[in-house]
Amino acid sequence: MQQDILINWSPQETRVAVVETGAVQELHVERTLERGLVGNVYLGRVARVLPGMQSAFIDIGLERAAFLHVADLMSSVAARHTESDGNAPAAVIPIEKQVFEGQSLMVQVIKDPIGTKGARLSSQISIAGRLLVFLPQDQHIGVSQKIPLEQREALRRRLQKLAEEGAPNGQTGGFILRTNGEDSSDAELSEDIAYLRKTWARIKDASVRLPPMSLLHQDLSLLQRVLRDLVGETTQTIRIDSGEQFQKLREFGAEFMPAATEKLQLYKGERPIFDLYGIDDEVARALGRRVDLKSGGYLIVDQTEALTTVDVNTGGYVGARNFDETIFKTNLEAAGAIARQLRLRNLGGIIVADFIDMIREDHREAVLAEFRKQLSRDRVKTMVSGFSALGLVEMTRKRTRESLAHMLCEPCPVCQGKGSVKTARTVSYDILREILREARQFNPREFRVIASSAVIDVLLDEESQHLAGLSDFIAKPISLQVESGMGPEQYDIVLL
Repeated sequence: MQQDILINWSPQETRVAVVETGAVQELHVERTLERGLVGNVYLGRVARVLPGMQSAFIDIGLERAAFLHVADLMSSVAARHTESDGNAPAAVIPIEKQVFEGQSLMVQVIKDPIGTKGARLSSQISIAGRLLVFLPQDQHIGVSQKIPLEQREALRRRLQKLAEEGAPNGQTGGFILRTNGEDSSDAELSEDIAYLRKTWARIKDASVRLPPMSLLHQDLSLLQRVLRDLVGETTQTIRIDSGEQFQKLREFGAEFMPAATEKLQLYKGERPIFDLYGIDDEVARALGRRVDLKSGGYLIVDQTEALTTVDVNTGGYVGARNFDETIFKTNLEAAGAIARQLRLRNLGGIIVADFIDMIREDHREAVLAEFRKQLSRDRVKTMVSGFSALGLVEMTRKRTRESLAHMLCEPCPVCQGKGSVKTARTVSYDILREILREARQFNPREFRVIASSAVIDVLLDEESQHLAGLSDFIAKPISLQVESGMGPEQYDIVLL
């Protein structure tokens, strides 16, 4: 399946769309101000050693000094590896005997600064590639725990052999095979090893040339990750709308990914690049609950904390010969649409798809086969079970980054993310109860109700009789005041 990649760059934001058969399948967004520090490598300077806390504060050129604990020093990491290999546990050397004030130290950020706390550091450097993680100070060859146990040993031996080929001075360094590298060929793994070793050589060179508190290595930007992670054999073109970034990307690609660089093109059209395939409209639709199908059916996608549910409905589709065929055709189309929405919205974790109930077993199998076929195009690992006793299809999709909705949206300040608010009548009844409660506690001259215009209208019109009855019952006047800035559920009762 042919694939095109469109890149829309601006100083504040980079957006990347992956287009297949004329429809956007994936959207990646990176904002300049929201880019974290995790993965960055610095040449830090030890500002202060705290023996009592077995930690040190390291100045890496940020507003606040960063924090390094003795457990994150390379000697402690090596001791843990010795213990895990079945040897006697090595004694942890106190931090005051390993580092001193004013010392230059190569460190990597493992946790971003939060609130008043500085960044958390480690002296064990790890460089992430597309399929592997490189640990240059280590010699450990590992495989992701998420890969089935029976496959790990064979993969470990394969990786060991590839790491030994072309290793400088016999120092292979440590490699960990990532989950998405499970089905990779030897050529792809060798390419990743070469890229990671080249990156480490540049970091070492910079650590010698640059002064303390310098940034030695920054985790790849989204633009660079496009060449590393998104480009495949099916990719036809990579089009970018910025001449400056086009040149930078060519230079980066020429050094690390020459094959991908050949597909790079500068877009010079007058129309915005995302207008070519109506991507902005597609993104707007991807933030909503309802997804319309071409046949007239539709999906309802609900993202919750625990899982994501997708409900399939026939809607206005009545095109087939009989009811069974109508359901079957709708479910087949929905299978492709669900797979696409999972990629576009970047939904991860547990996903439950509620297809329309099918009586025939061959229809169920055909829908499931189509669903698995569509999911096989997803670069993120997915696992699909069959139809449950309740007719639901349960699946999981690996979380790689924030979902599109979490990245671009925030909970509604009015409904607090519930997706619904109380009716004006419900709020007016809450107000009447609250007035009665306060009348029993206090003895004011008058009660004044301040609320939104919709609530005040209900109290003046439909509920005026109940309001007058309450006023007579408590023997106090009740006045009403509209406050335009209040939400539908907000109100205030002032005692005068």
